[in-house]
Amino acid sequence: MVKHQPLQVYERQLCLSCITGIYGCRWKRYQRSHDNTTKWELLWSIILLFTFSLLLIWSYFWWEADNDYNEFNWFLYNNSGEWTDGTVPILATTAAGFTYIAFLMILALCHVALGQQLNLHWLHKIGVTASLLTTIVGIISVNQTWTQEWDIIPISLQATGPFLHIGALAAASALSWIVAGQVARAEKTIFQVVVVLLYLSVLLGLYVLPLYITSPCIMDPRTLKPRPEVFGHQGAPMLAPENTLWSFQRALQMNVTGLEADVAISVDGVPFLMHDLTLRRTTNVDEVFPDRKTIAASWFNWTDLQQLNAGEWFLKNDPFWTASSMSQKERNLTSKQRVCSLEQLLKMASDHNITVVVRLRRPPRDHPFNSTWINETLQVVQNSGLLQTLVMWTPDDEREQVKQWAPGFIQTSLVKHSPENLHISGISGLLLRYNQVNTDEITNFSKNNISLTLYTVNEPWLFSMLWCSGVSAVSSEAPHILRKVPYPIWLMSIRNYQLIWVSADLISFAVVIGIFILQNYHMIRYRMSGIHSYNPEQIMLSAAVRTSSRDINVMKEKLIFSEVGNGGSAEELYEEQCFDSYTNQSINQ
Repeated sequence: MVKHQPLQVYERQLCLSCITGIYGCRWKRYQRSHDNTTKWELLWSIILLFTFSLLLIWSYFWWEADNDYNEFNWFLYNNSGEWTDGTVPILATTAAGFTYIAFLMILALCHVALGQQLNLHWLHKIGVTASLLTTIVGIISVNQTWTQEWDIIPISLQATGPFLHIGALAAASALSWIVAGQVARAEKTIFQVVVVLLYLSVLLGLYVLPLYITSPCIMDPRTLKPRPEVFGHQGAPMLAPENTLWSFQRALQMNVTGLEADVAISVDGVPFLMHDLTLRRTTNVDEVFPDRKTIAASWFNWTDLQQLNAGEWFLKNDPFWTASSMSQKERNLTSKQRVCSLEQLLKMASDHNITVVVRLRRPPRDHPFNSTWINETLQVVQNSGLLQTLVMWTPDDEREQVKQWAPGFIQTSLVKHSPENLHISGISGLLLRYNQVNTDEITNFSKNNISLTLYTVNEPWLFSMLWCSGVSAVSSEAPHILRKVPYPIWLMSIRNYQLIWVSADLISFAVVIGIFILQNYHMIRYRMSGIHSYNPEQIMLSAAVRTSSRDINVMKEKLIFSEVGNGGSAEELYEEQCFDSYTNQSINQ
């Protein structure tokens, strides 16, 4: 026998209708249910949570990889032969996917908080699957082509970890409202115990997480070392075409203390500045010498190189989205740039008395200067008038001979070795990518008087972290950005950080306890009152025992006709895409 409860006055719940409608196409109250979620839908909830977590990591990776976007685009150019900003579609799709999945996660949590049955619509299931597969493909692609960039995650966590911890603590504390509600409404003690233990385990883990958070910027501010020197990597390539005189002039305007350049040797023995193996990306060789556009740059003589324009590509491709902000005078200067020789760079450095980092590339095997490339470059450096103490010499070839000819050079290695081995080899400097050393190694090199320069450092947060670590110099494509960082972005003593940590834990604990008490208080009052305030979604039937499908269908039809009487259309109520989603089970009281 079916036991009926008196009907209450139905109040339209627009917010609830939107939540269940958007998530599972359950716009009408007779389509919603407070039954337990099916195992199939629980599986989709787990898939949704996994997709959200994966997209969160993927989004964080690309957010912090901003320091190396130019490096990524250069990798793409080497594979495709065409220069494009490949980060734009990746960032756009990542932002769209994360927003969509995060929105579904919020709707799912709202379902749980309101006691609604989870029933993700099939269109959303397709969307979740597409987001998951796309993210997995992206991760695999990065792992195969840009593996070293994964190091940005642990490195950046040293800068963001303390703040992400507070954010995670706030999110976990807010979730206690949902957890406490589930525990209060649950009828099985074992379910209550399991849920509470799981939640408290996560919360306790967050409380003690700062024990494992390390950051060089958590230190005594009085021990902070002087600001690292900033070298212009290829000049100021975000403001002017790389490795051109205009680019180095722009870098000098940003008060850099050194210039770093990539040096190649022409077929007639003139050292010139060029990063790529060919001339296609940074010159108009396609127009001037179309039949030689794929030939290595070292096979051109200096006369031919001087015929090439090395600035128009910058205005055309706008690789750093800065060309549009140039003045007309700057655009004119940029469009007239030519391939720069090492001699021209050294003269500029000598006039301004700044350091030059020489990264020399050996010419091909059958090149006329394959065996004398060191001598040709060394002769140009010595004839430039630049002080030897301002030259950082990086080639390992014939290093002992170079020491004899130019004993004042700062011998610098591009390969990481122990300080002992470096001293034995007479090397006093290292030029490494920023992910090749950790804080302890930086400290060790500093104690052993090894000058450490890290590249390529473009973002203020990375510059600040390396500053706190004690790095002596960085090489940057964005000296105009680092110029605006006169002090680390954040710096706090251990005592202050511990105070913030303990305060955050205590506030979170008090909030969680208060929420659990409040939820249980409301549930006790509800049960003691003896009044069952049924949710409108349960109005169709409220049976103490399971009833036949025929009885259920009759009561649903009565509810449908009630909807029609309130202004709804019968045809709309019977639409198949939504009508097939409600359950044929009775609602337990």
